Amino acid sequence: MRNKIRQMMKKEDGFTLVELLAVIVILGIIVAIAIPAVGRVIDGARRDSRDAETALVIDAARLYFTSEDPNGTSVTVQRLEETGFLEERGGETIQPGTVTRTQESNGTWSYEFNSSGE
Repeated sequence: MRNKIRQMMKKEDGFTLVELLAVIVILGIIVAIAIPAVGRVIDGARRDSRDAETALVIDAARLYFTSEDPNGTSVTVQRLEETGFLEERGGETIQPGTVTRTQESNGTWSYEFNSSGE
Protein backbone atom coordinates (compact mmCIF):
# COMPACT_ATOMS: atom_id res chain seq x y z
CA MET A 1 0.00 0.00 0.00
CA ARG A 2 2.80 2.38 0.85
CA ASN A 3 4.53 1.63 -2.45
CA LYS A 4 1.40 2.44 -4.41
CA ILE A 5 1.04 5.77 -2.65
CA ARG A 6 4.69 6.62 -3.32
CA GLN A 7 4.33 5.69 -6.98
CA MET A 8 1.25 7.86 -7.31
CA MET A 9 3.01 10.78 -5.65
CA LYS A 10 6.10 10.42 -7.80
CA LYS A 11 4.09 10.26 -11.01
CA GLU A 12 4.28 13.76 -12.48
CA ASP A 13 2.39 14.63 -15.67
CA GLY A 14 3.25 17.66 -17.74
CA PHE A 15 5.45 19.02 -20.48
CA THR A 16 9.16 19.55 -20.30
CA LEU A 17 10.76 22.84 -21.16
CA VAL A 18 12.21 21.33 -24.35
CA GLU A 19 8.76 20.22 -25.51
CA LEU A 20 7.31 23.67 -24.89
CA LEU A 21 10.17 25.35 -26.75
CA ALA A 22 9.70 22.98 -29.69
CA VAL A 23 6.02 23.90 -29.93
CA ILE A 24 6.83 27.62 -29.77
CA VAL A 25 9.43 27.26 -32.55
CA ILE A 26 6.97 25.35 -34.75
CA LEU A 27 4.28 28.01 -34.21
CA GLY A 28 6.81 30.72 -35.07
CA ILE A 29 7.65 28.99 -38.35
CA ILE A 30 3.96 28.66 -39.24
CA VAL A 31 3.35 32.36 -38.52
CA ALA A 32 6.42 33.36 -40.55
CA ILE A 33 5.04 31.46 -43.54
CA ALA A 34 1.42 32.62 -43.12
CA ILE A 35 1.95 36.39 -42.84
CA PRO A 36 3.36 36.93 -46.37
CA ALA A 37 0.68 34.64 -47.82
CA VAL A 38 -2.08 36.67 -46.19
CA GLY A 39 -0.48 39.87 -47.50
CA ARG A 40 -0.52 38.48 -51.04
CA VAL A 41 -4.19 37.54 -50.69
CA ILE A 42 -5.06 41.06 -49.51
CA ASP A 43 -3.08 42.68 -52.37
CA GLY A 44 -4.79 40.39 -54.87
CA ALA A 45 -8.21 41.29 -53.52
CA ARG A 46 -7.41 45.02 -53.80
CA ARG A 47 -6.22 44.56 -57.38
CA ASP A 48 -9.32 42.55 -58.32
CA SER A 49 -11.56 45.17 -56.71
CA ARG A 50 -9.85 47.97 -58.65
CA ASP A 51 -10.19 46.00 -61.92
CA ALA A 52 -13.88 45.36 -61.26
CA GLU A 53 -14.44 49.04 -60.51
CA THR A 54 -12.69 50.02 -63.74
CA ALA A 55 -14.93 47.66 -65.72
CA LEU A 56 -17.98 49.13 -63.98
CA VAL A 57 -16.96 52.68 -64.88
CA ILE A 58 -16.33 51.72 -68.52
CA ASP A 59 -19.73 50.00 -68.75
CA ALA A 60 -21.42 53.09 -67.30
CA ALA A 61 -19.58 55.28 -69.83
CA ARG A 62 -20.76 53.05 -72.69
CA LEU A 63 -24.34 53.51 -71.53
CA TYR A 64 -23.77 57.26 -71.15
CA PHE A 65 -22.39 57.63 -74.67
CA THR A 66 -25.22 55.54 -76.10
CA SER A 67 -28.06 57.44 -74.46
CA GLU A 68 -26.75 60.92 -73.56
CA ASP A 69 -23.82 61.90 -75.78
CA PRO A 70 -23.45 59.75 -78.93
CA ASN A 71 -20.81 62.08 -80.41
CA GLY A 72 -18.78 62.52 -77.24
CA THR A 73 -15.24 61.27 -76.81
CA SER A 74 -14.74 61.51 -73.05
CA VAL A 75 -16.69 61.63 -69.81
CA THR A 76 -15.62 62.01 -66.19
CA VAL A 77 -16.64 59.77 -63.31
CA GLN A 78 -18.17 62.83 -61.67
CA ARG A 79 -20.41 63.40 -64.72
CA LEU A 80 -21.44 59.73 -64.72
CA GLU A 81 -22.44 60.08 -61.06
CA GLU A 82 -24.32 63.34 -61.69
CA THR A 83 -26.35 61.82 -64.54
CA GLY A 84 -27.17 58.68 -62.57
CA PHE A 85 -25.08 56.18 -64.51
CA LEU A 86 -22.95 55.53 -61.41
CA GLU A 87 -23.88 55.77 -57.75
CA GLU A 88 -22.05 55.70 -54.45
CA ARG A 89 -21.80 52.35 -52.71
CA GLY A 90 -22.55 52.73 -49.03
CA GLY A 91 -20.72 56.01 -48.71
CA GLU A 92 -17.73 54.89 -50.78
CA THR A 93 -16.97 56.96 -53.84
CA ILE A 94 -15.56 55.61 -57.06
CA GLN A 95 -12.02 56.63 -57.88
CA PRO A 96 -12.01 59.85 -59.89
CA GLY A 97 -10.95 59.78 -63.52
CA THR A 98 -12.02 60.03 -67.13
CA VAL A 99 -13.24 57.48 -69.65
CA THR A 100 -12.02 58.19 -73.17
CA ARG A 101 -13.36 56.48 -76.24
CA THR A 102 -11.78 56.30 -79.65
CA GLN A 103 -13.15 54.88 -82.85
CA GLU A 104 -11.11 52.10 -84.38
CA SER A 105 -10.50 51.74 -88.12
CA ASN A 106 -13.10 48.96 -88.33
CA GLY A 107 -15.79 51.23 -86.89
CA THR A 108 -15.86 49.83 -83.34
CA TRP A 109 -15.20 51.90 -80.24
CA SER A 110 -12.46 51.26 -77.69
CA TYR A 111 -12.72 52.62 -74.14
CA GLU A 112 -9.98 53.50 -71.70
CA PHE A 113 -10.34 54.57 -68.07
CA ASN A 114 -7.65 57.00 -66.88
CA SER A 115 -7.81 57.25 -63.12
CA SER A 116 -6.58 60.49 -61.59
CA GLY A 117 -5.95 58.53 -58.35
CA GLU A 118 -2.99 56.57 -59.75
